[in-house]
Order: sequence, then structure tokens, then C-alpha cells
Amino acid sequence: MERFTISLDEDLAQEFDRLIAARGYSNRSEAMRDMLRGEIERWREERDEARYCVANLSYVYDHHERALAERLAQIQHDHHDLSVSTLHAHLDHETCLESSILRGPTAAVRAFAQTLMAERGVRHGALNVIAVDVDASAHAHPHMAAGSDHPYRHVHFKPKT
Repeated sequence: MERFTISLDEDLAQEFDRLIAARGYSNRSEAMRDMLRGEIERWREERDEARYCVANLSYVYDHHERALAERLAQIQHDHHDLSVSTLHAHLDHETCLESSILRGPTAAVRAFAQTLMAERGVRHGALNVIAVDVDASAHAHPHMAAGSDHPYRHVHFKPKT
């Protein structure tokens, strides 16, 4: 681990201490590491360096909207290669929440999320993207995919450091 020192004026240091206490950090170092990771992530995205990602897409929609559930399901099926899992929850008589775990090329994940959130009847949506490195050497595991005689092939996604 590499160490470095920063100087802060007293007001900024006190404000920083209030922030890290409110967020539950035990020390300044861990808070600073998380802030740096977040800024580096935004910088990578601005420069289009975040080629692959894992993401969480959450959206709230009116399940009484005509054929919306079917349209959302069709969009998800059309992009099954990006979807890992989806959680569906009924919030009240009219409103549902879905939260989908996605992975793949960042541009494709963002386009998929935008398509879902733009559907008529989707009230709110948010996408949380985490850049990852991909082990390009896709390989087959010794176990077989369910109902298939073919090995399951996939790539490995690793969080960027």
C-alpha cells in the first residue's frame, strides 16, 4: 500500500469528518479511497475507457399501463445476453419495481437501460454502472449448461481497482 499526505484547511477537514461520520466510515483513509475510486470511475466513463461493466438497473412502473409488462419482458428477452437476474416487487396495487443485474459492454448496457426506462408507463429509473475488466479468454467449464450437451462458455468480469 502506498501512502500520501494531503493538507486541508480546517473548515474543509471538519466538513470531511462530518461526511465520513454520516456515511459510516471508520477512518479518513477508507473514505478517501472510495471517493478516489468514484472519481476515477467517472473519469474512465468520460473518456470511454469503461468498455465492460456490471450494473444495476432499477425502475418503477405502472403495471396497469396497457401491455407494458409484456413490452418490458420482450425487451429483456431481446437482450438476454446482458441480463443476469431480475427481481420484481409489487409496491402497491398499481406500482411495481424491477431491479435487474446486467453485465456486458458498457455502451450496450446503457442503451438497453435507456430503452427500458423510455417505455411509456415507466415512471422512474436509475442505472448504477461499475466498470470491470474482462478476461478475454472465454473458456468452457467442465460442467455442462442445463439441458445441453455443450460446455457452458463465458468470460470473467473483474472489478477495476
